[in-house]
Amino acid sequence: MDLAGFTTLHVDIRDGIAHVVLDNPPVNALGATMIRELHELLGALGGDPSVRVIVFSSANEEFFLAHVDLHILEEMDQLRAIAASNPEVNVFQATGELLRHQPQITIVKLAGVARAGGAEFVAAADMAFAAKGTARIGQPESLMGILPGGGGTQYLRERVGRNRTLELLLGAELLDADRAAAYGWINRAVPAADLDAFVETLAANIAALGPEIVARAKRVVPPSDIVAGLREENDAWSALVETETTAKLMSGAVERGIQTPEVERDLEGLMRAVAAG
Repeated sequence: MDLAGFTTLHVDIRDGIAHVVLDNPPVNALGATMIRELHELLGALGGDPSVRVIVFSSANEEFFLAHVDLHILEEMDQLRAIAASNPEVNVFQATGELLRHQPQITIVKLAGVARAGGAEFVAAADMAFAAKGTARIGQPESLMGILPGGGGTQYLRERVGRNRTLELLLGAELLDADRAAAYGWINRAVPAADLDAFVETLAANIAALGPEIVARAKRVVPPSDIVAGLREENDAWSALVETETTAKLMSGAVERGIQTPEVERDLEGLMRAVAAG
């Protein structure tokens, strides 16, 4: 595998740990190229027993993954192979499911913002640790006239329970690290200055255990089978994304500069302003 051949991922493998840095300026939107490259990388790593831990971080200190790129529907040709290989789920859900079923332990190091598809990515990983004061996470899709379509409804319910899932989906609140940890969306909140060292130590300790222990731990604590729920989620997303209301909200967001750092800092405020006219 040519680790230098990726355009949205920077990969460094050492001592049993694959460090993957997500890099898609200006706000680290989850676009078709990044999705394709993630599938290529995770597929290759899945067959490499020398790698026992995968740590994901961001090249952008403000944004871990802003959300799915709003222009991704124009790039779906890149994802045809992924769709064909994952007939039970949609291409967005396929990324989370690949991450959930990865044989290695997957860890997200969340220092900035993760919304929508970015929040789904965080929840799909085995573990997530977030920086106090800088990390935030939310599922604001309802403000765009839709619901999560990349597994978010199911991942949230599994992590935080039904009542809090409904609160987060419909309230569209952006949680800080402490609240996200209290809800169970992430493992724990860590002082920002300590996040790198904390995750590095944990990853090194896990990698030192050896491949057989890690593999067996993943087998005895498997991800839940949520395919039926993912199908329901896809049906709901598909029905909503085609409505006139959603089209107006999306076009209004584009006109006001969504996917620029300035606007993304308060995406929820932008979408509420668009909805209010």
